[in-house]
Amino acid sequence: MAVEKQDPATAEQFEPVSDAHGGPPDWSFLTGKRVLDLSRLLPGPYATSMLADVGADVIKIEEPDGGDPARVAPALFEALNRNKRSVTLDLRDDTHRAEFLRLVGTADAVVESFRPGVLDRLGLSYPVLREANPRIVLCSLSGYGQTGPYANKPGHELNFLGLSGFFAVPGRIDGEITRPGVRVGDMAGAMQAAFALTVALAGAAATGQGQHIDVSLTESIAGWCALFALPLADAGDPLKSGLVQGDNDVFRTADGRLLSLATFEDKFWRELRTALGAEFPGLDTDAYDRRPARTAAKEKVRDLLTAVFATHDYAWWERTLTGIGAPWAPVFTEAQQLLDDPHLTARNLFSRASGPAPQTRFPVRFGSGLNTFRTPAPELGAHIREVLGAMPAAPITVASGPRPPARRRNRT
Repeated sequence: MAVEKQDPATAEQFEPVSDAHGGPPDWSFLTGKRVLDLSRLLPGPYATSMLADVGADVIKIEEPDGGDPARVAPALFEALNRNKRSVTLDLRDDTHRAEFLRLVGTADAVVESFRPGVLDRLGLSYPVLREANPRIVLCSLSGYGQTGPYANKPGHELNFLGLSGFFAVPGRIDGEITRPGVRVGDMAGAMQAAFALTVALAGAAATGQGQHIDVSLTESIAGWCALFALPLADAGDPLKSGLVQGDNDVFRTADGRLLSLATFEDKFWRELRTALGAEFPGLDTDAYDRRPARTAAKEKVRDLLTAVFATHDYAWWERTLTGIGAPWAPVFTEAQQLLDDPHLTARNLFSRASGPAPQTRFPVRFGSGLNTFRTPAPELGAHIREVLGAMPAAPITVASGPRPPARRRNRT
């Protein structure tokens, strides 16, 4: 597949590189690092997809009977598992478990998202993995972490989000709590896992010793939320805090379309009310020129702007706000709007190069070039011979034991 095109304005700085006809980037530390991915559905696969995009050799270890449950959603599965390979192993089977440990001997990291204790019951605890390979990094993603009173509770993304303090930070003047459509709790944990894995792999490369990483999805999103939530602990009514502002909000135009305005800095507010004050007398005042004054009068400011934006259609506001250099943007409510946006198009953020639906390239542009869409998501077990056949012939002996219970996950 072709390397993604670049914006002509920055073509010299971000000149695409062929990377050996679309292969992994030769400049990436992760190129050639082997990651065995036992995770399923969203958080783990998203973490390893980021590693795979920038060069890691990610091998999905899937159950022979159906594999990753996300396979029933082809568009999502494709986006989460491009640039990976698939091997089917039943880790409850002694022979298959031995094959997995042989793979561990060739790998740099293992990623899993079982309930705490499941990997131990399978006979694949971190000490066992470390015995097979002292350099191995084990990354365990779970809802609440490997320890603590909640460690074994079942849960899904909304539960982790609720516990994280996400809803303790007000987002609207009326204080209404709404669930975000994007699974931000899962995604936050995935990003933390990808970052932690990269750091740990660098450490293992330097010291020859791996480690066990404990990623809690709840703690990952709490790390984001706490920056805003904790200062509110002794602040009284959170709706009176500076986090809610009447001029940083979403407004509806006369033809029903939505736009966002964010005149956080005083200079933007002054420019807005100076340019529009003649037509809208309510804006023709210096009473709200300072941020504290606008925040204190957030309800009045919000009502004023709501009335102002309802007077003209979206096209008029697009021309006017752009003309005065206001910090505004459209509010997309349909996926097609992303694909049609001229800026996102110019940046080549999306591609139809692979899979049943458009996909997003790795969302960072590297000056040395990166081809995100190198290979499509693998068919179940497509690389068994390729991967297992390349391993040393001597098997690792695994002691037989009682068949572990069916695996349960606390993932969404």
